[in-house]
Amino acid sequence: MAGTSHEAAGEIASVPVAIAASRIEADLIVGMLRSNGVRAVLSADDAGGQEPQLQLQGVRVLVTPSDEADARQLLAASGDSPS
Repeated sequence: MAGTSHEAAGEIASVPVAIAASRIEADLIVGMLRSNGVRAVLSADDAGGQEPQLQLQGVRVLVTPSDEADARQLLAASGDSPS
């Protein structure tokens, strides 16, 4: 997983709320969620960004279970379609 710690207050960011087409798009979504107080990280199987062609399945944006509802509301309000 990329980003800072994916564990906060005993919770692990494990709930996928969006699938982005690229790491850059996922970073923007994670930044928007974090700026609104949601604990979010991205998960990509792309060799740490060195092999972007491996992102064919998308880059997942994960949040903690307790932040899921807020994350989905923020994504809906921003026009990003959740997975």
